[in-house]
Amino acid sequence: MGPVVRAVPVPPPAEDVTGVRDPQTAVFAGGCFWGMEAVFQSVKGVHSVTNGYAGGTAATASYAKVSGERTGHAEAVKIVYDPTRVSYGTLLRIFFAVAHDPTQLNRQTPDVGPSYRSAIFPQDEKQRRVAAAYLAQLGKAGAYPRPIVTRIETGAFYPAESAHQDFFWRHPTHPYILRWDKPKVAAFRNAFPQLAN
Repeated sequence: MGPVVRAVPVPPPAEDVTGVRDPQTAVFAGGCFWGMEAVFQSVKGVHSVTNGYAGGTAATASYAKVSGERTGHAEAVKIVYDPTRVSYGTLLRIFFAVAHDPTQLNRQTPDVGPSYRSAIFPQDEKQRRVAAAYLAQLGKAGAYPRPIVTRIETGAFYPAESAHQDFFWRHPTHPYILRWDKPKVAAFRNAFPQLAN
């Protein structure tokens, strides 16, 4: 079993996206997408999570090419959610509290390279404003012992190969899942029981 992971006690966002009722999309990058996918699939109000690559071109959006660390992509998740049940700001809070470590530059624990960077890919200007405000809020709150290196980026999202989708659930005894990802999902459920499905 992996290490015990505790959620970082980050505050709720002071600003949020409001006034939307139709399904919305969020795109976050925070290291290996297997664990990010599992965390967000565990959130009430999330319709679907797709693993993929953001920030590069369609021509090089494959696991083999992205792993070479020269395509500009980040491993990312595309989250489709019901904004009447879970807000963009709440998803950001989960992203920073348990889904990854936003203080690691171009890596997440054992995985090293720019494809494992911490990044937010806003899908519209409202999301961009809320993400920027929350980054500033977290910086002022001093929630982390080291500076946050998360960047706000632009770029399209390209779905990953089918072998990478639902990986956490299809391979529950995979050593990587046991070591790094099951503790994240447990930390989410412990810290945000009211949001867990």
